[in-house]
Amino acid sequence: MNDPKETQSQAENIVISQSVAILIDGNNIERSIHNEANDTNTMLNFDALIPKLLVNRGLSRLVYFREGKHISNKLQERLHNFYHGSVRPCHKSADIPLSIFAIQVADKVDTIIIMSGDSDYIELVRHLKSEGVRVEIAAVPSTTSRFIVDEVDYFHEITKEDWFTLPSKKTQKRRSKKEEKTKS
Repeated sequence: MNDPKETQSQAENIVISQSVAILIDGNNIERSIHNEANDTNTMLNFDALIPKLLVNRGLSRLVYFREGKHISNKLQERLHNFYHGSVRPCHKSADIPLSIFAIQVADKVDTIIIMSGDSDYIELVRHLKSEGVRVEIAAVPSTTSRFIVDEVDYFHEITKEDWFTLPSKKTQKRRSKKEEKTKS
């Protein structure tokens, strides 16, 4: 029988070589963090969250699905430049386009992380798992369906450490006027 210390050192040398696709339901995640922070100027901090989700795995694809045509160019550029990601505007809800994309990439990745706590993805999760894909969810716990958590292989909690709040424009203007008065 192997010595436990020898087995542990062997385990430390294992390299996990999984390719991961992160698919983001932008409207769902935005609503969740706005609700949790009680502030609509709250945004995901991708620089903190993405490494936390990947651990030591490789990012194969990152796609941000969002309802509407007006999606921030800064967000598009940031996701593209830092994560080779893309933004996909959706006509209505992101559920169907995200699901179709997940099924299309299922045979090209080992793990799919869906950033949404929406129970609408339960059938997608079941299908992906039946195809041999590891499925994980990343979402704000207070707005996540227990049904989806019970179906996935792993649940990543998105917490206040994973977002930041931009100062409101009104606050910035007020500060500027106050600063001008104090300088005069």
